[in-house]
Amino acid sequence: MLSGGMTDALSIARDLVRCPSVTPADAGALGVLETILKAAGFEIHRVTFGEPGTSDIDNLYARVGHSAPHISFAGHTDVVPPGDESAWSHGAFSGDVKDGFLYGRGAVDMKGGIACSVAAVLQHLAAHGGKPREDGTGSISFLITGDEEGISVNGTVKLLQWAAARGETFDHCVVGEPSNVEELGDCIKIGRRGSQSGTLYVEGVQGHVAYPHRAANPVPDISRLIVALSDQPLDQGSAQFQASNLEFTSVDVGNAASNVIPGQARAKFNIRFNDLHTQETLRQLVD
Repeated sequence: MLSGGMTDALSIARDLVRCPSVTPADAGALGVLETILKAAGFEIHRVTFGEPGTSDIDNLYARVGHSAPHISFAGHTDVVPPGDESAWSHGAFSGDVKDGFLYGRGAVDMKGGIACSVAAVLQHLAAHGGKPREDGTGSISFLITGDEEGISVNGTVKLLQWAAARGETFDHCVVGEPSNVEELGDCIKIGRRGSQSGTLYVEGVQGHVAYPHRAANPVPDISRLIVALSDQPLDQGSAQFQASNLEFTSVDVGNAASNVIPGQARAKFNIRFNDLHTQETLRQLVD
C-alpha cells in the first residue's frame, strides 16, 4: 500500500494542478489519478467518448471491491482557461504553495476536492488491509470526467450510462465541488441547479462607417437586448434554490477593422436555473 509521500492530499492536488487540463485537454491529469489508484489496488478503466462536432474526451472509472455498499466519489479534472497568465501572482499551473494556500487553476474547482477524496480513501484502505471494509465487503470507486467545464456532452452522463451497461450500481455518491462560503460545512447542497447555454445573434448589414445610411449596425441592438435580458429577473428563487440567473459571458462582432460597420453581432450567455424551470420552459421564457 502507498502511504505518505506523493499520496497525501496536497501532493496529489499539486500534481493535478500542474497539468494544464483546460477543457477539452486532459494534459495528463487522469494519468496522475490512474497511477495512484492502480498502485492502491483499483481496477482502472479509461473511457473515451466523442460525437460529431465535439472533441473526444477521456474519462476515468476506478473501483476497488465487488459488493455493496458502494460509495463513489465523482468529479472532474478539466478546468476553465486561466485568462491572462501574466496577471496571476503565481503561475496558473504552477501548483505553488505560499502562506498555507495552494495556487493554480483548479485548486478549488475541483482538483483540490478530488485530491482530498483520493487521499482519504488511500488512508482508509491502508487502515483496512487494502479493502473497503475489514470483512471484505463493500466497494469504493472514482468516477472522474474531463468534460465538465465545457459543453459537457462526452463526460459524466455518458460515463454513467457506460457504468450502468456494465451493471455498476451506486449506493452513495460524494461530489467534492466547492460549496462552502466561509468555512467547512457552512453550506451543504442537496442538489444542483440546471445549466443552459445559448447564443444571441443579431443580424445587421455591413457597410462603411462613412455611409451609415447604407448599413445597419447590430451593435446598438445587441447592447439593448443584453441589458434587457440581464435586467429582467427570471424568478425570485424557490424553497431550496436561489433565484435563477442569466449571465452574458462574451460579446463578439468578428470585426478587425475600425472603419467598418459589422454585419452580425453575437453574445454568449449561460443560465443557472432552479427547479421552477425546465430547459424547454426556460427557452420559451427567454424567447
